[in-house]
Amino acid sequence: MTMRTFVADLPHGISLTCRTAARPPAAGAPRVLLLHGFPEAAFVWDEVIGLVGEAALCWAPQLRGYVGSSAPAEVSAYRAKHLVADLVALAALMAQPGAPLDLLVAHDWGGAAAWALAAQRPELLRRLLIINSPHPATFLRELKSNPAQQKASAYMNFLCRPDAEALLAENDFARLWPFLGEPAWLTAAVREQYRATWRGGLTGPLNYYRASPLRPQSGADEALRQIVLDDGSVTVRVPTHVLWGERDRALLPALLDGLERWVPALSVERVPEASHWIVHEQPARVATTIRRLLAP
Repeated sequence: MTMRTFVADLPHGISLTCRTAARPPAAGAPRVLLLHGFPEAAFVWDEVIGLVGEAALCWAPQLRGYVGSSAPAEVSAYRAKHLVADLVALAALMAQPGAPLDLLVAHDWGGAAAWALAAQRPELLRRLLIINSPHPATFLRELKSNPAQQKASAYMNFLCRPDAEALLAENDFARLWPFLGEPAWLTAAVREQYRATWRGGLTGPLNYYRASPLRPQSGADEALRQIVLDDGSVTVRVPTHVLWGERDRALLPALLDGLERWVPALSVERVPEASHWIVHEQPARVATTIRRLLAP
């Protein structure tokens, strides 16, 4: 399916470049918003949109800070409240008048924004699909108490360094490629899509990490220990399906344990052979899950 890009100008001064199918579906088709993570961009959803784009209107935005979209300089501009404001405005542009989005699909950092939106503005969504993105309550719990997750997340502190951009860009992004591994889906063409994304600037993407308090404790820093999340602020009552590649090296399966406490209307689909990059590895499975969640 041929893709096209357009710019969504939001009323609070942020512009997001979005990808969608060149040929729109029939009038009245379900609305699906797809959010990428780090170190990705909206192109990661192209194959999925190709599989569902004839039946649903799909928008995949470049999140704030990523090439083609607004990239505020302040680290504070990447806090959750601002990401939620972007999604609220984008949903208002996309959804049919007076109706919520039919489905929000989100991976990695896109999932962090999606969890927050679903908790704060549940009336805007019919359903939520989370793909390998931890709920803030279970992530906080595991960062505090699980040495395996602490070790798996240690890279987050490196990404917060003031010189992280320069270090990651060295030698054709030699430190970034290992995030993706050497999978079959990482063809020369896909590599160039990633290079174009990274050449467009790494400060915005890295500011997501810098703005978040949820990262492993470093040295004598006790900030993580002081964080307490009120259940009422993080409980998601939107019907939620979690699709989780269990070979994720950064986000371990224990992050799913006890999730129903904060997500009462929850279903979980574990994929033992998939990794964090399941959207690339199994786009047909992701598309099938989307179609199933959109079914009447």
